[in-house]
Amino acid sequence: MLRTPLGPRNRLEGAIPMSKVTDLASSSINGHDTITVELFEAHETPAVVIIRWPSKPSVIHPHRLHDTAATLTRLFAEASTALASIKARRRL
Repeated sequence: MLRTPLGPRNRLEGAIPMSKVTDLASSSINGHDTITVELFEAHETPAVVIIRWPSKPSVIHPHRLHDTAATLTRLFAEASTALASIKARRRL
């Protein structure tokens, strides 16, 4: 309980519901740029997955394209597996 000029109040009374962000996967794609996949759960709205891409185009040498594609594939597979694990533990 909090003591206020209007009398005692519950700490949660009038509190703003918080959002929960869970990192599902993150990886550097070329040594400089990182892509992150997050699960965003907001109060009273459906959960969504957010993919955070670099703000500028990523520059990759043509010989490294297959490695970058493999990195992206692993990143999304890791994120998908993490999300499946979360779904198995609780309802989304």
